[in-house]
Amino acid sequence: MNYLRIKKNKEITGILKNGKRGHSESLTVAYVPAERTKMAVCVGKKHGKSTERNRIKRLLREVFRLRADELSYPCACVLIPKVAQEYSFSVFRRDLGKILKRERLIEYQHPKSDQAERQVSPKNGV
Repeated sequence: MNYLRIKKNKEITGILKNGKRGHSESLTVAYVPAERTKMAVCVGKKHGKSTERNRIKRLLREVFRLRADELSYPCACVLIPKVAQEYSFSVFRRDLGKILKRERLIEYQHPKSDQAERQVSPKNGV
C-alpha cells in the first residue's frame, strides 16, 4: 500500500491538536482517521545536526512504509522521535509496532492453525 506524505503545516498541527497519541520509549505517534493513509515526520533541532535529523527521518519513513499495509483502516499519522544517544531501525520498528497494536491500528494475526497443530510421532502414539 502506498501512503501519502503530509507536507502542509496546517495539516500537521491539526493532527497534533485533535488526534490521539500513542507513546513508547523512542517514539510518539499522533493519529486521526482519514480517507487515505498519510504520514509526516517531525524532527526538531534538539536531535542534532541536519545529517542526523535526515537519517532519523529516513529510518522512520522506512519503518512506516513496512507497516502501512498492516493498518486496519486509513489514518493520518505524525511520527515524533524522542531524543536518544543512538537511533536504530530495529528500535523504531519495534516501538512503532507496539504503538500500533496498543492503539488497535493493526490487528494481531494468529499463526496458521495447521502449523500450530501438534505433530504425530511414533513414540507417543498420538
